[in-house]
Amino acid sequence: MVAILGYSEDQIREAVQDMYTGVAEAPDSPYHFPVGAGACRSLGYTEEQIVELPDSTLASFAGVGWPFRGRALQPGDTTLDLGAGAGNDSVIASRVVGQSGHVIALDLTAAMTRKLRQHASGHCGNISVVQASAEQIPLAGQSVDSITSNGAINLVPSKRQAFREMFRVLKPGGRVQFADVVIRRPVNVDCDSDPRLWVECVVGATVEEDLLAMMGDTGFEDIQVLNRHDYFALSPSAQTREIARSFGAHSVEVSARRGEHPPGRLREWLRRSHPSRWLGQLHRRGFSGVAALGLALVSCYGVVAMTGLLTLAGIRLALSPQAWSLVIATFTLLAWLTIAAGFLQHRSTLPGLLATLGGAIVCFALFVDYHVLTELAGFALLAAGAFVDLRYRRRLEARKLGLDGATRGTSQDGVR
Repeated sequence: MVAILGYSEDQIREAVQDMYTGVAEAPDSPYHFPVGAGACRSLGYTEEQIVELPDSTLASFAGVGWPFRGRALQPGDTTLDLGAGAGNDSVIASRVVGQSGHVIALDLTAAMTRKLRQHASGHCGNISVVQASAEQIPLAGQSVDSITSNGAINLVPSKRQAFREMFRVLKPGGRVQFADVVIRRPVNVDCDSDPRLWVECVVGATVEEDLLAMMGDTGFEDIQVLNRHDYFALSPSAQTREIARSFGAHSVEVSARRGEHPPGRLREWLRRSHPSRWLGQLHRRGFSGVAALGLALVSCYGVVAMTGLLTLAGIRLALSPQAWSLVIATFTLLAWLTIAAGFLQHRSTLPGLLATLGGAIVCFALFVDYHVLTELAGFALLAAGAFVDLRYRRRLEARKLGLDGATRGTSQDGVR
């Protein structure tokens, strides 16, 4: 994600700390996301839990769901609250694990950890506060019984590393519960002009299927999505609500269990390279048309090259011209369909027209009057349609994210 978006992990962490320092020190300021007691209630926290929270920490609540639906925490647990923020979930967790248990509240932002320490020192003796990153958890391996987290993973540059660290510090069979922001369509455009987009909108979030698969790659088992929220409907920013709708952003509440043993590198590689995974990613990133065109070209000219090489090796390969033409035409039709479908997003007819003309010329060459230059011209038009479609998709994303030249320091509705 970082490489695609074009800015460094240090820039992302700095943007995260700047934003959440503001939430800690000035919670009444307007933000692109809901904060405070109202957000707490809307996301499912019970009144019994809310009334036990200190007013100062409740005001800085910036969670995205109710992770306790996962019931991962048990009395006597040593629990890690990952991305604890001002410590609302840590306080609730301290009640759940009891005096025989222990809560380790970890957060990246100094202002948040200071706020939690001020409360924990006088009221919650079973909470320890640590300032650190989710990608480098300063705890021994297999040292905690359970993990809870609320709205932290989408802010982490390397989510896979964060899950590896969670797996490492959990005891075998340990449980994890978290609420976090996910998206249905990935962000593909270059956002290096404003790294604050990472914390204000949906840029840092991962496609839901990819996030859950990442957990499985790391060795988590019994992964369940317990609930989904239209979290961004609570945002006071019309711009953020529109961006969230564009990418299908929402929050999920997830529970999982740590497997007995970490997966080997071969097993992880096999999972990550499964065709269903990379085909799904190609489709979500808008490369279906390019991929289908590539298959058409391989089925056409790749077979020609393979047949020539086999002939040089003394091996004769008998091909049915009709069947070969039908395969090429099938992939050509698939390319046309996926390119034309882009109209549903960017509302431009140009890619579909180019693809229609190109597909018709290829089929004319295959079934009516073959000439290699005619066929090449058809494929060239198909390629033009595929790349114009991709360009229009990226331009649409940039416009929705406010990267089309508009200034984003403060949005038009006055929200930070």
